[in-house]
Amino acid sequence: MSPQDSRPEPPAPSASSGQDLRQQAEAIAREKAAQSSGDLEALSLEETRRTLHELRVHQIELEMQNEELRRAQAELDAAGASYFDFYDLAPVGYVTLSEEGLILEANLTTATLLGVSRDALVNQPISRFILKEDQDLYYLHRKKLFASGTPQARELRMLKQDGTAFWARTEEIAAPDTNGAVACRVVLSEITARKHAEETLRQQAEELRASNDTLTRFNRVAVGRELRMIELKREVNELCGRLGESPRHRIAESETSPPTSTKAPA
Repeated sequence: MSPQDSRPEPPAPSASSGQDLRQQAEAIAREKAAQSSGDLEALSLEETRRTLHELRVHQIELEMQNEELRRAQAELDAAGASYFDFYDLAPVGYVTLSEEGLILEANLTTATLLGVSRDALVNQPISRFILKEDQDLYYLHRKKLFASGTPQARELRMLKQDGTAFWARTEEIAAPDTNGAVACRVVLSEITARKHAEETLRQQAEELRASNDTLTRFNRVAVGRELRMIELKREVNELCGRLGESPRHRIAESETSPPTSTKAPA
């Protein structure tokens, strides 16, 4: 039987005070130290050197592993910072929706755009932030996305937390989430300024068309009056000729044919 086998089992911990546990631990430690000293005395010089070499190699391996862990942690921290910049600070909103239309995840840009904290967005229906008149459009596009898997894009009116309406463009794809269920990945862009510019251009085009119509009508009236005046001059000259008098009106050569109507530029 080896000394290790003959060593009595340590007393089982009892409900004694911490001082008793300390004494038991010290007794076990002394016994192990004595056993280790006996084992070292039994080793030859060569075995001792080999053991020390193995211990040094093992120590170097542990140091190398520790350095590798520190390097991996630094790379992980850098990747996390890049992810934060790319995802949370992106100029557009990123939203993940469940098949039922609940918000599973959103970046800071989305939270800022909607005027809600990011944590408060989780598990909220996205329809809560869509103008009532555009909710049918949203529902039909979402249904088509999950039915066909074809990416969808649309423009609709959304609402901030305070009720302010704004125009948004959404681009969606269907993709599995972390649990394997099908989810909807949404890129959300505010396009209110662009919509206002488009409306301004539309109004200006309408005003220009109305102005052109007015100019066209005026031109027609003016041309008609000019033609009538030429006709009256001719009739007066003909009457003077019948009476044996000289013509009272001199009609230029350009007036012998109807003037060409000029239309206002579009």
